[in-house]
Amino acid sequence: MPAKREHWASRIGFILAAAGSAVGLGNLWKFPYITWHNNGGAFVLVYLACVAAIGLPVMMAEILLGRRTQMSPVPAFEKLGNRGWGLVGFLGVLTGFVILGYYSVIAGWSIKSFIECVGWSINGYQQPADTAFGKFLSDGPLQLLLAFIFLFGTALIVWRGVSKGIEQAAKFLMPILLLILGYLVVRVMFLPGIGQTFHFLFRPNFSELPAAGVLEALGHAFFTLSLGMGVMITYGSYMHKRESIARGAGFVVFLDTLIALLACVIMYTIIFSVPGVAESVSGSTVGMLFVTLPRLFYTELSGGVLIGPLFYVLVAFAALTSTISVLEVIVSFFIDKLGFKRSTSTVIGTAAVAVCTFLSALSLGAVGFLSGFEIFAGKSGVLSTLDHIAANYLLPVGGLLTTLFVGWFVSRKISADELGMLDESGDPTFSFKLWLFFIRFIAPMAILAVIIAVILGKDFS
Repeated sequence: MPAKREHWASRIGFILAAAGSAVGLGNLWKFPYITWHNNGGAFVLVYLACVAAIGLPVMMAEILLGRRTQMSPVPAFEKLGNRGWGLVGFLGVLTGFVILGYYSVIAGWSIKSFIECVGWSINGYQQPADTAFGKFLSDGPLQLLLAFIFLFGTALIVWRGVSKGIEQAAKFLMPILLLILGYLVVRVMFLPGIGQTFHFLFRPNFSELPAAGVLEALGHAFFTLSLGMGVMITYGSYMHKRESIARGAGFVVFLDTLIALLACVIMYTIIFSVPGVAESVSGSTVGMLFVTLPRLFYTELSGGVLIGPLFYVLVAFAALTSTISVLEVIVSFFIDKLGFKRSTSTVIGTAAVAVCTFLSALSLGAVGFLSGFEIFAGKSGVLSTLDHIAANYLLPVGGLLTTLFVGWFVSRKISADELGMLDESGDPTFSFKLWLFFIRFIAPMAILAVIIAVILGKDFS
């Protein structure tokens, strides 16, 4: 039999761990990229509306499932539904496996960038050749080394458990992440591009918002909060009954959104401060984060010798807090469903992910048939294929089924009681009815719109 369920030692522990899960490369990588290409302003406003109307209610629903059952996704769905609904939980575990299989590879790039920046800060900057990053990607042994360092570090933290491992890591990593972010924001405030940055980000002009931008804001608002993959169900299962789900979810959503916007402020101010760079920013998320910015740190920005290494510590910490949460979903499945010990579950889960990581790491140019592997047009390689599957199919389908389950199959009484939204007479409050409306109608329709867009050819990866 599995041991007595662990719990977060404190409210702040849950908030930091859950926020750490949500805060990842999507905040420092994808959100700045898609905001840039959707002309800021109006896109940011639509994104904030989507986070409030969809992200927050769905996060509350997932935490509700976990805390009510005190179980991870598969048994949680089975307990409040039946074995058929348990398949939705399996989908979450599968999604975590797929995402971690390639995410560890990308996260490993932050280690390389950090070491590179430290070298430049000590010995002076040397402009890499135009083909340098491509050669780095095709270096199979180096890709494997960096990815497995990241995966091994993630496994060590998860091995130690909820309060002594995940929570302690979050309490260490997240404050440092926020301090570095704060320092970088203060530093760029004195650059000439700060005014243009605020104008770009916070002046909504809907005539500049591409039609596809609304859907992209909707999709990212859902994906950025680690929804649809069982993370918040798992983390919610470690939450004490005395804590407020709405308050906890609100803090997590606020921190995630704040960090994404501050990342934009940092990146855009640097870009706008250098004449001509705004017109030549790379057309890829990878290019903006790992190619364009390092060069600007050292060639155009005073204090870049400190800012460069710090920035990639920030990136690495953000990635690590996310990989921890994803691995915990997989490990908790073995603990709750199969009754394994945490140590055994961590070894099995990490070993399974390592196989996927191995294939992803070698699919960037090191091994021909893995690099040329293609199921979806324009998505060559195992890594790109897995990213496409997760972002376009696994996450939205898992999210849709979760909202339908909580909104229509879990009793109103159970949901209202778990959310603490019953009045003195025991009836659901107005706040609960409003939340239920969003879970039953708004969130499913929005996620369904994402799925339909994928079917019609839209790519959210």
